[in-house]
Amino acid sequence: MRSVHYTAHNDIALLETGLAFFPALIAAIDGAQYDIYFETYIFADDATARSVADALCRAGQRGVKVRVVTDWWGTGRARSTALGIAFAAASVRFRAFNAWFKRGVARTHRKIVVVDRAVAFVGGINVNDDWYCDYDPGKRLPAPRWDFAVQVRGPLVAAIHHEMQTQWARVGHLGLMKRIGLFREMRKDQSQQGDKPMQAAFVVRDSLRNRHTIQRAYLHAIGHAKKSVLLVNPYFAPGHKFRKALAIAAERGVEVKLLIGVGEIKLQDMVARSFYPKLLDSGVEVYEYRKTQLHAKVAVVDDDWSTVGSSNCDGLSLFLNQEANVVVKDHEFARTMREHIRRGIADGVMICREDFEHVGWVRRSGYEVAYFFYKMAMRIFAIGYA
Repeated sequence: MRSVHYTAHNDIALLETGLAFFPALIAAIDGAQYDIYFETYIFADDATARSVADALCRAGQRGVKVRVVTDWWGTGRARSTALGIAFAAASVRFRAFNAWFKRGVARTHRKIVVVDRAVAFVGGINVNDDWYCDYDPGKRLPAPRWDFAVQVRGPLVAAIHHEMQTQWARVGHLGLMKRIGLFREMRKDQSQQGDKPMQAAFVVRDSLRNRHTIQRAYLHAIGHAKKSVLLVNPYFAPGHKFRKALAIAAERGVEVKLLIGVGEIKLQDMVARSFYPKLLDSGVEVYEYRKTQLHAKVAVVDDDWSTVGSSNCDGLSLFLNQEANVVVKDHEFARTMREHIRRGIADGVMICREDFEHVGWVRRSGYEVAYFFYKMAMRIFAIGYA
């Protein structure tokens, strides 16, 4: 088991939605002098994405070493081909993760950028327009997609930079010895623990060294919670351990509130709702966010533990996808994150136990059937991914 190693003296800013994220990202890219590592799940073909692509091309044209990785599934083959052509013309190197299915159904779901080894961005925001639904690009949302990222400065950037070097090596199929060297270098830098604010850690999930790291970070925080657990996630379908940890925390008097996104994928909504009765019976408060598309993967535990990243609380993120989160131990950051979450909860709809008494046995059975097929699919994917 790998523990979470914190570094001190970081400066981490919370960025809410693309309205804050993309201007900060483009400004950092335009200020780059040496190198940029850029990884995302979705790199769309819209005005927002083109503005980011143009900034990367400008950097490449002025001599900055730019390395871009997108996911084979999230970005798509046609869009990846178009990006590759545009980037090549601007001296930007581009690779698609698992483009030829050599890693089975593996996906990179991470959203990470490192500029000049001085500033990094980590979160859940894809490179696409906030005002359009991920699953229906022609559907304009009533408000920007609700999501978060962090801008990181300080010692933690070194660990993020080394992970991005490692990923570039993975995708490029570099030799095993070089990859091992990068892994050792990353471990050495991440092991420097600090004892002063702002403390933060970079936590990744992959199938080589960190299969359960993100889930363990969550479970450790929830298991040690004394006052409150506020968790926001769009695709809620965690395993038994995770659900049990939430229930036990609530049963011992901790305030546990879940804000879950609904309305995108009907099957996903049904799977999430199959967990509601037991969670509610244990004292967990459940809210559904219906104001706009919820895409945030954030949490706050007590007064000083927060996380922002790409990892959903479902089987794909916790056991299959490559993911990346930043964990922050800082009172002020936690206070800010808590305020955002409580506003989101106020915009949500509280789910009551009585709601399930009136939906009828057919719908309740449908929830259970949906969960059964979801669980079987996760087991099949896990076998193919191992």
